[in-house]
Amino acid sequence: MTQRYFIELAYKGTHFHGWQVQPNAVTVQECLEKALSTITRETIAVTGAGRTDTGVHANYFVAHFNSSKFNLDHPDFTHKLNSFLNEDVSVFSVSKVGAEAHARFDARSRTYQYHLNLLKDPFSIETSWYFFKQPDLEKMNKACEILFDYIDFTSFSKLHTDVKTNNCKIIQAEWTQLGSRMVFTVKADRFLRNMVRAMVGTLLEVGIGKMDLDTFRSVIEQKNRGAAGLSVPAHGLFLTDIEYPETLFKRTV
Repeated sequence: MTQRYFIELAYKGTHFHGWQVQPNAVTVQECLEKALSTITRETIAVTGAGRTDTGVHANYFVAHFNSSKFNLDHPDFTHKLNSFLNEDVSVFSVSKVGAEAHARFDARSRTYQYHLNLLKDPFSIETSWYFFKQPDLEKMNKACEILFDYIDFTSFSKLHTDVKTNNCKIIQAEWTQLGSRMVFTVKADRFLRNMVRAMVGTLLEVGIGKMDLDTFRSVIEQKNRGAAGLSVPAHGLFLTDIEYPETLFKRTV
């Protein structure tokens, strides 16, 4: 018999080639599997809630794994696991879940944030994108309202992906600004590859006057990636929340 666990963690993506294991590259999944396997003396395979790309960060991420040990949900184990991981990864908790619970397929929604800095700041150069021009916040938020009218976001999807549908339900989309920092928050039931970065790039075209609201709507309706704006750099993007049915798992941090 084995026990299934959900693991809650965060990571800074700067020095990782994304989440998913790949040959000749350091990934978060690989580091986590090595640490877990070393401590438990088992071969541990970890399944993540999604696949973040190279350079993308996660304030909050969830993964699951199975173990023949039934006491890994103790704070001492979490502390030991953190001691085996480098400074770019932090585990918050390890929790027992049902045998069928799935970190990826059972997620009801995910939330991302994209961080812009209007001032050149050497202390946030790896976690926000320096954008030298003040965009029009009000116009960009009006464009965000248009997103709720649609479910097909092919125009913001990376080409030639293997998904069956490009439909997503946007639950939240808004820009906020505090001083020189601007943050785009978007929550949906699912996301397409490169969707948030393409969306931000297109919204910024609205914000700097290169695209009006009617054109933004037309971009979505064309279902053509070539009609949308450029993808913004990965290092400003954070996965910040993943929600599950409360009967299955409730966030602990």
